[in-house]
This record gives sequence, structure tokens and C-alpha cells, in this order.
Amino acid sequence: MLHLKLPTDPRWVGIAEMQIEDILVDHAYCEQKAASSCISLILRFNELDELVDTLTPIVAEEWGHFERVMDQIRKRGMNFGKPRKDEYVIKLNEFVKKGGSRREHLTEHLLMNALIEARSCERFKLLSKNIADEELQKFYYELMISEAGHYVTFIELARKYYDADKVNKRWQEWLDYEAQVLKNMDLRGDRMH
Repeated sequence: MLHLKLPTDPRWVGIAEMQIEDILVDHAYCEQKAASSCISLILRFNELDELVDTLTPIVAEEWGHFERVMDQIRKRGMNFGKPRKDEYVIKLNEFVKKGGSRREHLTEHLLMNALIEARSCERFKLLSKNIADEELQKFYYELMISEAGHYVTFIELARKYYDADKVNKRWQEWLDYEAQVLKNMDLRGDRMH
């Protein structure tokens, strides 16, 4: 369903489990950034009523996820550390086409958000199936389902506001690019992406 071209290295889960505090902190920041990204799109494209109406509940949901991750951090006696540079998202941002129409610009950001949600969904699934902590298994299973819905929503919005054939072609380019990004990144267990 996610159509990712390169699956996460299976070793990531074991490394992540050994660094669960780092993963939870990074995850909290990812949820905050997801909410912020949707807010940014709402503000920049406020004339698109359906976009605003669709993204508004996603903002609330992503912020709810942030709060839930913070609960997991606090209940384990962990500290909410400082944000870290997200090399994955930085690399994805480099692929965003510059220029073009407002609709093209919107499409680029919707597709980038869809890709981040798809990768998050895949990682949450891995965590839900493979870590020993039963509470976190359930937690990540629930979030996996939510992220899958967001991924689909972003793709559908892109197709609504721009030519569907062009969106599909560009989506394949994004998927190919993301696979190369992942292939060239070090395997780290202290980051969600």
C-alpha cells in the first residue's frame, strides 16, 4: 500500500529499541513538525477551503500524537531533549521543485508530506511488531493506522488540486528519490527517519 521503493533495514528496529529514549524524543519532534507543516499549508493556501477543512483535523491529530508521545516519555522517567537535525527531511526538502505555479508548489509539499507519513507508517509498523515493550507495540500500531490515513489524504489532496497524471508521475519520482536518500543515509537507531 505504501509503495516505498526501499524498505527500512530490518536491523533498525533492534538498534532503535536499544535507544528508545532517543526514538521517543525524536518521534515527539516529528509529530510537532507534522502539525506545523499542516498549519503552514493552511496559512499559505487559505483560499482552498477543502484543503483547510481537511488539514485542520490533521493538525489536531498530529498535536494529539505529540502529547501521547510526551506521555510515553514522561511515564518512563525520560527527558524531553533538544531537537536534532532531521537529515532525512533536509534531503527531501532538497528535492522540492522551486518555481512554478502555486498549485505546483502545493503539490510538491503535499507529496513530501505524504512520503514522510508513509515512511513513518512503515517504521511504526516495524516497531509495533518487533519491540518487546507491549505498551509501545500497541501505541505504535495505533499510530501506524493514523499515519497511513494521512499519507492517503495528502496524495488525494495533491490529485484534487493538480493534474492527477502529473501528480502520479511526480509521486514516482519522489519515491525513487527517497529510496536513494535512505540508501545513502547511515543506519541510525536514534532517529525515527
